[in-house]
Amino acid sequence: MVVDLDLEESERGEYRVVAVGGEIDVYTAPTLRERLESVLESGVTKLCIDLTEVQFLDSTGLGVLVGTMRKMGTGSALVVVCNRPHVLKVFEVTGLSKVFDIRHSIDEV
Repeated sequence: MVVDLDLEESERGEYRVVAVGGEIDVYTAPTLRERLESVLESGVTKLCIDLTEVQFLDSTGLGVLVGTMRKMGTGSALVVVCNRPHVLKVFEVTGLSKVFDIRHSIDEV
């Protein structure tokens, strides 16, 4: 079974928000990477990646998020919104919960 990745862009204050839904895995991560690269190429320096509708996140998906953070560089802001315990656990187990600015609600952005 192939699960599609839903991607929607919006603005919230100074942030461009990319809301992601579905599963981020080896099959869908390239689509997410392409979208995030496109957003960054448009000159965005404040990015929010909303994972509240993500049911599954694997190491490939984490790699896309880390790569995006690296591409943003100094002076940029990246916020990850995530409130699903099983997805948050992936960040905690890998130690990335200390690297990313993780918020539990889009209202915190």
